[in-house]
Amino acid sequence: MTGPTEQRPLLRVVRGEPTAEELAALTVVVAAVSRRRPRKRPVPVGAWAANADTHRRPLQPGPGGWRASGRFA
Repeated sequence: MTGPTEQRPLLRVVRGEPTAEELAALTVVVAAVSRRRPRKRPVPVGAWAANADTHRRPLQPGPGGWRASGRFA
């Protein structure tokens, strides 16, 4: 059991004899993976910023064509 001032090692080599460079690389990888990052959640997009209306059927000339050319028609 460890005492209050004693700390357990973060990494322990159980087999082989890694070089200093290999230990440094492993330490960097383990530190990067274990770093806590805030979870990114998707930002909701408002209707005016959405690009779904850019995929609409071609405009048709004729009666009501001007009104049909608007958004959400």
